[in-house]
Amino acid sequence: MKIRKAVFPVAGLGTRVLPATKAMPKEMLTIVDKPLIQYVYDEAKEAGIEHFIFVTGRNKGVIEDHFDRMFELDTTLAARGNKKAEQDILARDQPAAGATSFTRQQAPLGLGHAVWCARDIVGDEPFAVVLPDELVLNTPGCLAQMIEAANKLGEKSNVLAVEAVPEDMTHQYGICGVGKRTGKMFEVDGMVEKPAKGTAPSNLSITGRYILQPEIFKILETQERGAGGEIQLTDAMRALANTQKFYGLEFEGERHDCGSKPGFLRANIAYGMARADLRDDLRAEMKKYLER
Repeated sequence: MKIRKAVFPVAGLGTRVLPATKAMPKEMLTIVDKPLIQYVYDEAKEAGIEHFIFVTGRNKGVIEDHFDRMFELDTTLAARGNKKAEQDILARDQPAAGATSFTRQQAPLGLGHAVWCARDIVGDEPFAVVLPDELVLNTPGCLAQMIEAANKLGEKSNVLAVEAVPEDMTHQYGICGVGKRTGKMFEVDGMVEKPAKGTAPSNLSITGRYILQPEIFKILETQERGAGGEIQLTDAMRALANTQKFYGLEFEGERHDCGSKPGFLRANIAYGMARADLRDDLRAEMKKYLER
């Protein structure tokens, strides 16, 4: 089951981190020295993704610009003669020609609708969905782990990245039921979006990484609006589960919800501490604040 394409829904308004996202896409908020979108692009590239599909919206043009060459910057750095390191960084982060596609979600109709907007670019093949405001700190990355697991299945199936959450917080997440288990992977026995307290089938939440079969598009095409008046991807996955198997993978790594202010701050600390060139100075600075 070759996974060549990944869809990045980047049309959201980022209301949880206003006012930072009033004029700037939340996907361009920086964790240490890279925007969120670059981290998830790198994760997908590491996993072997060949075609990167961005579902954008109004005022998101800077995302497309980020993955394009900036002639003026390249020329200026080359002329200075002592900016080889910076040139190498820009070249490393540059996608190959023809490897990216951009399409518009012209109305805020939810994650399911955003995925459906990519249907013609994805075509009739399995694909990944990666939410840019959720980062997973680990090597190999979360998507690479999922693709490796999907390849072992040897059948037409769907894979969800899942993470254990505290029992008293299950009502805040999409939760999946647990069927037959093999190691860190299990058959998904039902999915429920934000179950009432005390009714969750497990404490395993569905996170922002999915491997889906193309049949999901036919379901999304006629999917009725669900929670929040939006076309919910979870509703479509439940319908697809009637004819195809879903598996959950408890991935290795530290997940960071960068769409929230506490999560964004935590991610900056975690990714900064993971950098050998920044770790000591960052620890010293944090110590000053902890002693106040």
